[in-house]
Amino acid sequence: QVQLVESGGGLVQAGGSLRLSCAASGTFFAINVMGWYRQAPGSQRDLVATITHGGSANYVDSVKGRFTISRDNAKNTVYLQMNNLKPEDTAVYYCTLKSLGVNYWGKGTLVTVSS
Repeated sequence: QVQLVESGGGLVQAGGSLRLSCAASGTFFAINVMGWYRQAPGSQRDLVATITHGGSANYVDSVKGRFTISRDNAKNTVYLQMNNLKPEDTAVYYCTLKSLGVNYWGKGTLVTVSS
């Protein structure tokens, strides 16, 4: 069983920054992809960014230049540094780990950006 625990969400003013963390525990293949999705109220869950075990990152266009995903393989932890936050970034952010074709999800952490 794999557990993902997110932290770092909260309330921030537009233009501010937050750093999300997600620690993975349990049994999974070391070569995996970790990432972040987000779901705004009344919307579907959308991809934000992913990062491979080797550090190759991909971002959705709306966060490029503002968000940075990184990971510490020794700690099985993925981070999302979010700068210049906008009200439209308000959502529940979910951590994900994909290992051997199986997607695991955290319970989410709420990010609220006030205008």
